Amino acid sequence: MSGHSKWATIKRKKAALDAERGKLFTRVIRELTIAARDGGSNPDGNPRLRRAIEDAKAVNMPQENILRAIKKGAGELEGVHYEEIIYEGYAPGGTAVLVEALTDNKNRTVSEIRHIFSKRNGNLAESGAVSWMFKRKGVITFESGEEDKIMEIAIEAGAEDVINQEGIIEVRTEPSDLETVVSAFEKAGLKFSSADIQRIPDTLITVEGSTAKSVLGLLEALEEHDDVQKVWTNADINLPDEE
Repeated sequence: MSGHSKWATIKRKKAALDAERGKLFTRVIRELTIAARDGGSNPDGNPRLRRAIEDAKAVNMPQENILRAIKKGAGELEGVHYEEIIYEGYAPGGTAVLVEALTDNKNRTVSEIRHIFSKRNGNLAESGAVSWMFKRKGVITFESGEEDKIMEIAIEAGAEDVINQEGIIEVRTEPSDLETVVSAFEKAGLKFSSADIQRIPDTLITVEGSTAKSVLGLLEALEEHDDVQKVWTNADINLPDEE
């Protein structure tokens, strides 16, 4: 199944731990700020902001923090100016990596990201080197639910595909159709765990053994960087379950 990898499962587990540590607060606040800056402070007319607010609520962020981040983004409060940057590179085994970051200092961030790639046996590449291997898709994830019902509503709402892997159901859409499909699920009373725009690899490259461990080490190191929002790869990381 194109686009699935053990990395996706690892990220879900890591997100839960990050939420417990409060680490997600920083990333969510930055996303709220950028979404409000680019699309305005009214979530009714700003789907990206609406999703960011829901993400903030999901990690129990206080309402005052949410409002402050939105006001900063909308220019109603003084705050740090963040820029969105995508870094592209290669991990061990020739696998591709895309890194989405929000930074207030591009020079610092690119230097640190380059160092992470180098230290973990990868290399930072130029813009366009690997991004063509990925497609932007809306992805709605269900941790549980009736697959037939989910599929029925998804198809009627214009979704492209429904994938069930290890009990996790993903509904994929064109980015422009994400809000329409999300609304259809909400009207039907179906609860999903996440809904966002993701970068799905066209094909996966399987990595095993020491190479798989090296790739995973690079991806985890990138995820730990404070400026990094999301990390995507076409590596299908094949590790024993106990690892």
